[in-house]
Amino acid sequence: MPFDEGLAHRVREALAGAAAVGEKRMFGGLCFMLSGHMALGITDETLMVRVGPQAEAEALCRPGARPMDFTGRPLKGYVYVDPSGLTEDANLAWWVERARLFVLSLPPKDGRPARVGPVARAKAPASGAAKKLAVSRPGDPAPDPAAKPAPRRRTGPR
Repeated sequence: MPFDEGLAHRVREALAGAAAVGEKRMFGGLCFMLSGHMALGITDETLMVRVGPQAEAEALCRPGARPMDFTGRPLKGYVYVDPSGLTEDANLAWWVERARLFVLSLPPKDGRPARVGPVARAKAPASGAAKKLAVSRPGDPAPDPAAKPAPRRRTGPR
């Protein structure tokens, strides 16, 4: 079981009144998104809570809380809460509210739609040479249609 379905149900109930709630499967578990921002997650029986860097020290004083060390290094602003800290619904509601308050303090997302499903990855060319892709971002100047493309360099055998 990648994540505790019972805990997921309890989190859904605690988020029932919140606006713009979404769920995504990631990191081998389930993440709860609020207005496009990751707020909470469940891996195995552990709750991941995004409390923000300013509230992290206070959050770590709560029962069952420990630093989130998903990659082996603590991630600032996130904590793990073990099942021992979630036995009462009031405790879970406290964590959900902390995550909700922090995520609502973040700037709104830039309007990009959320990714659904696996991310398509471009395959490297057969020769092994990586191609550089031009990516335009909002606010970038439009390319000059009169400009000549750069000459291609030969990278393979002659």
